[in-house]
Amino acid sequence: MQKVLIITYYWPPAGGPGVQRWLKFVKYLRDFKVEPIVYIPENPHYPIIDKSFEAEIPSGITIVKQPIKEPYQLAGIFSKKESKTISSGIIKDEKQQGFLQKMMLWVRGNLFIPDARMLWVKPSVRFLSAYLKENTIETIITTGPPHSLHLIGKQLKENLKLNWIADFRDPWTKIGYHQKLKLTKASQQKHLRLEREVLETADHILTTSFTTKKDFSKITKKPISVITNGFDDDEVEEVVLAEKFRLSHIGSLLSERNPQELWKALQELVTEKEDFAKDLELVFAGKVSESVVSSIKEHHLGNYLIEKGYLSHEESLIQQRKAQILLLIEIDKEETQGIIPGKFFEYVKANRPILAMGPKDWDVIQLLEETQAGKYFNYTSKEEIKQQVYAWYQEYKSGKLRVNSSEEKIEQFHRKKLTEKLANVIQQFN
Repeated sequence: MQKVLIITYYWPPAGGPGVQRWLKFVKYLRDFKVEPIVYIPENPHYPIIDKSFEAEIPSGITIVKQPIKEPYQLAGIFSKKESKTISSGIIKDEKQQGFLQKMMLWVRGNLFIPDARMLWVKPSVRFLSAYLKENTIETIITTGPPHSLHLIGKQLKENLKLNWIADFRDPWTKIGYHQKLKLTKASQQKHLRLEREVLETADHILTTSFTTKKDFSKITKKPISVITNGFDDDEVEEVVLAEKFRLSHIGSLLSERNPQELWKALQELVTEKEDFAKDLELVFAGKVSESVVSSIKEHHLGNYLIEKGYLSHEESLIQQRKAQILLLIEIDKEETQGIIPGKFFEYVKANRPILAMGPKDWDVIQLLEETQAGKYFNYTSKEEIKQQVYAWYQEYKSGKLRVNSSEEKIEQFHRKKLTEKLANVIQQFN
């Protein structure tokens, strides 16, 4: 059994998509003769808690913990709400930001580079340098964000000559919120320098999207593999579809993920089609920006809106399967082309039509075409959206609303299949 140390910030009881990727890899790695050892913070500041994930940690896995100092804990003294909001990734539009949030964003962006977990780097390097030698571990994996964890990997690689795999669940300098951090020119240059050093020092790089691989290939000649996120054999009770024509969004809806053309299309359908108005239902599960809710109400759709707040992973899966249509919304910017939301793969497994809205040349478009799981629209496609939603509604009324996805195309995104790809990368160092 080849041993590998996985350095991650997110681990149960953390909730949200960040924890699932490596929890699922750890769950299956032993099936491919790899023994994972997990290094995590002892006292992390998780904005979302989901204790249901704890049941998925494999028996007998070694988990190593060390304390971490985080500025979010200090920031909470001034404003717990603003601290939790920023750490969750929900950043208000510039016009809606008060002085406190502007100040906290500037501090976060310019004093904590690459991110607010940077204070964990030095103590982790000291501790792990000894731990890796004592336990004869020759391969490490770092996963970010937070990208400060890659700095742990970089220093360990340089000090101990280890095999190092750097996993990027999201981009670094091209991630959507990067420009909202009010970075000075010097801070931006530091981010770019650290990103380049990590990419040039790691032995192998993993990305979750094709666009991120393409962007990184312009910076480094090191090997890069795309291993997307996926779905698992989650045991969910048999679910009955919602009686109403339910459009559901599962997960965070940030202020910039505000599909105005979708709301306009729905508003027109509600006005023009009496039956549609009686049947429509909008269900959101997860953190929703105030500006998104306001926009929905401005389009006279407030009476159709049901906000369920944060749900456990199991409850989220149930809500996905209950929906008639699943909404997948991404920020309409070039830097989000490489973002494939983790829930996309669960949506595909749920076997409900997906209405996706995002940037031009979004990686999701390729996956939608491959799986035949739904339709993509840009942020200016009101008429096309309106026609498609009504076509789906008519299928719903006749009991024929279905997805014609290929089982083979879907199964390639099973977590065990993806773990096999990861194991092949790890075992190249044997």
